[in-house]
Amino acid sequence: MLISLPTSFSRFIFITVLNENPAATTKRRHEAVRLGNLELLVVEAGSATTLARLANTSGSYLSQIRNQIKTPKGTPRGVGDSLAAKLEQAMGKPDGWMDEPHSRIPDVAQPAPRKPASDLQVGRLHPLISWSQASQWKRTAGHNERGDSGDRLPCPIPCSTSTFVLRVRGESMEPRFHDGDLIFVDPEVTPVSGRYAVVQLGDAEEATFKQLIVEDGHQYLKALNPDWPQRIIEMNSTATICGVVVFKGELV
Repeated sequence: MLISLPTSFSRFIFITVLNENPAATTKRRHEAVRLGNLELLVVEAGSATTLARLANTSGSYLSQIRNQIKTPKGTPRGVGDSLAAKLEQAMGKPDGWMDEPHSRIPDVAQPAPRKPASDLQVGRLHPLISWSQASQWKRTAGHNERGDSGDRLPCPIPCSTSTFVLRVRGESMEPRFHDGDLIFVDPEVTPVSGRYAVVQLGDAEEATFKQLIVEDGHQYLKALNPDWPQRIIEMNSTATICGVVVFKGELV
């Protein structure tokens, strides 16, 4: 989806997060599709423990797959054909469902509660801020401030006036988010499992960006990159969710 923007921002083309549909033509991409679908089933089942029980498999084994624990041969554990078939049968999916990319969360999760439509705006300019500013945004009523860069960008979907923009750094959220992508983050959206959240961990000077996973009353942050070390970490009481990603854009 291409959005026409003011001249000063013509170098930006925005696309929605949910429109991305990477091709599964290589073995690596095939494995990534299965891993992504596994996460969908975890959310659909309510927890990894429940999914493991329904599929008559080991919860610890599912955990090893989700954390990409390496086998004795040094390769990350993946969803094999036998396990894929068990998961499909347990969750009432057709044969081959695990091998096809599907609409990702939040399509599967319940929609996050939003403000009334009258409080949401389309096309309003939002500040492009630094990751250190993001960690303090709620405390400082940051939506009234300008970002370090001074840039303000329009969001083409309804979002609150406190929405801010960040530039993705690094590779932890590939292949869905790439270094340099722009993400619009709305602090007014209620974070639910499966959404992408910007989080401040403890007294860290900068916020981080990961997928939020909620299981059995615990909150976790997950890196999408299957090669990322320590892909899943548990949030503790010192972590603060700064906002939820509602839109993604990329530079061209």
